[in-house]
Amino acid sequence: MKHKPYLDARFFFSTSPLPCPYLPGRVERRVVTELIGRNATDMHDRLSDGGFRRSHSIAYAPACPACDACAAVRVLAQNFDASRSQRRIWNKNKDLSAEETPAMATQEQYILFSRYQRHRHGDGDMSRMDFSDYQALIEDTPVETTLLEFRDSKGCLVAACLTDMMETGLSAVYSFFDPELQGRSLGTYMILWLIERARSLDLTHVYLGFWIAESSKMAYKAKFQPIEIKRSDGWFMFEHAPKSSV
Repeated sequence: MKHKPYLDARFFFSTSPLPCPYLPGRVERRVVTELIGRNATDMHDRLSDGGFRRSHSIAYAPACPACDACAAVRVLAQNFDASRSQRRIWNKNKDLSAEETPAMATQEQYILFSRYQRHRHGDGDMSRMDFSDYQALIEDTPVETTLLEFRDSKGCLVAACLTDMMETGLSAVYSFFDPELQGRSLGTYMILWLIERARSLDLTHVYLGFWIAESSKMAYKAKFQPIEIKRSDGWFMFEHAPKSSV
């Protein structure tokens, strides 16, 4: 792997080529670095602003040769204008209660997580995660992280979202929900909740991870307007961003 020195004696590494999980027939590479030490939080904020995402104690970004279809996106929380359908989803879930809990794994969460994986991503690696794997996903974090739990009127856990707290925003790391409650549109609802939470905290952005125009699974992210997309020369309003090269 290639590497180069960076701030505070950190290093970036380039991963080996692997099949792209989003676009068939293409190859994926990533640039990664470890978030360690007392400056991990500051580094995480700066890397997020540069289009990186966090998984466990690793920050990563796409570094695919001859392809920049995969780009980070973030909602401008203070300027967010919910669509009619988003307002309906918000009202439909008013009966749910939300609690920001410490990033600690529980069996209750894991049961819901496993059901979600089996129904939505049955052929993916995450569907084979045991409780220890899930615990690492939730608890292995070098930054301030919470787990949002959403419960119905009976107290049943129906959705959860692992969220990083940043100086100027919130980052949705991973979310999952009861696959049998499709009518609630819980994935959209959790993003709406994060946007409202960011607004209440006077934060500017909600980071939604990566977006690919050719991926139907990611199309929902572009519906949270206004939203910015990261290209090589900075952040652009979604509708004015330079086109990707694939």
